[in-house]
Amino acid sequence: MAGEKVKFAADTSDRSLKDWIRALLILLLGLTIAHLGVTLFLLSELGTDTFTVFIQGLSLVCGLSVGTVHVIVLCILMVVMLFTTKGYVKPGTVVCAFCGGPIIDLFTWLLGGYVNGDSTMAVRCVSMLAGCVILALGMSIVINSNAGTGPNDLVAVILSDKIEAVEFRWIRVGCDLFFVVLGFILGGTVGAGTIAAVALTGPLVQFWLPVTKKWFR
Repeated sequence: MAGEKVKFAADTSDRSLKDWIRALLILLLGLTIAHLGVTLFLLSELGTDTFTVFIQGLSLVCGLSVGTVHVIVLCILMVVMLFTTKGYVKPGTVVCAFCGGPIIDLFTWLLGGYVNGDSTMAVRCVSMLAGCVILALGMSIVINSNAGTGPNDLVAVILSDKIEAVEFRWIRVGCDLFFVVLGFILGGTVGAGTIAAVALTGPLVQFWLPVTKKWFR
């Protein structure tokens, strides 16, 4: 229903092994789709995604690689959320934290010859915008699996449940903007695609959530 507040908290304590396997398979499908979107976005070379801007900036300050800082930050977020919230950190959260990188590498290998910095601007723009739409689609599937979602995505999910007066889309925009501004201050790279991701990701995820929920009832 339009305007209805989305709630993400779900009790999975009674879920059977069969149900968990199904939920994790749905999560993996969503994760694969989401990271296809991330890959298309990154291959356009019009800017990094919002969370990566923050990771880039932090890596410059710490003197560590982007990959190392990414893993450290995700682990910290998981631990903090595990001890400060109930029911949000699930097995799928760990899957999201450690499987995303290899999926991006696979799609980069498959698609890098077709979309890259040498492609025409039209191709790069279409790739970036398609990436945002596909990322949001995959993210909505991951969220609706109720098997857990990535630690960085959980920030917006948890805040959305806690701040009942504000819709998820605006909470997500706020979180993305926070990561971008902080990352930029620390030295991360911001491009046109980054701004598009801030503006589009939250609204697109909220658009897809009721659609994909019907697919996997």
